[in-house]
Amino acid sequence: MAQAAPQYSESPHSIVSSGPSYADIADLADEAPIIAHVLIRNSIPLSEKHAGDVPPGYRRLYIEADVMALIRGEGGVSPSVSYLYDAPIDTRGKTAKLKKVQMLLFARQGTRPGDIQLVARDAQIPATSADMEQVKNIVSALVAPDAPPRIIGPGDAFHVSGTIAGEGETQIFLRTENGDPVSLSIIRRPGQEPRWAVALGEIVDEAARPPQPGSLLWYRLACALPPTLPPRSIRALSVPDAEAAQADYRLVMQALDQCDRTRQVR
Repeated sequence: MAQAAPQYSESPHSIVSSGPSYADIADLADEAPIIAHVLIRNSIPLSEKHAGDVPPGYRRLYIEADVMALIRGEGGVSPSVSYLYDAPIDTRGKTAKLKKVQMLLFARQGTRPGDIQLVARDAQIPATSADMEQVKNIVSALVAPDAPPRIIGPGDAFHVSGTIAGEGETQIFLRTENGDPVSLSIIRRPGQEPRWAVALGEIVDEAARPPQPGSLLWYRLACALPPTLPPRSIRALSVPDAEAAQADYRLVMQALDQCDRTRQVR
């Protein structure tokens, strides 16, 4: 029964009560090579001796579960799995009853056959029909050939003023984890609403559009980009061009609206 204590990259709030947002699920799915729909068969609280370093407000459980469906599984997964879960403790010092409860797990392979490790402390969520559908849609988008890459942050920005007042165009290149090109373009014309678009490729064409809210591309942008351009992005621009590029970038961020993440990510 002994397993290595899980190493988490997040220190999240519990998201069971209100349900995870699109960004919450995308965070988990993006990190998890295994996503499974399971039925919990057994839940055993570990003693302090075996629990390891558990943060205040949680109790570490050893869980055995049967896999009902594998939504994502690089390398496959055993029909029955076991894992450690840090369950939130309520005001009475109790944890929720998990036996015979269906859950969605976001995990990676463990060190032994049948062992898995959750990718985060909150990487077990109730398997509601709405969240199941959301997870499937996000996974489909993540594995699609044209999936948008992870955004690291803004790169260089350029601005060209037009020949008349109120006319101009800004292009902002974004840094990505895999080096694939992604850029924002903002066009202003006198008497017209500003137009902006995101391009996944070297060339910005007329087909480029803003991302659909609640899509993977929206998540990549809204949850990764800072509210303003960093100084390095506009270091080569004149003061007027830098101010124009900042204004255009703020336009994009306002249009994207806030990332709907409710988890705390370190």
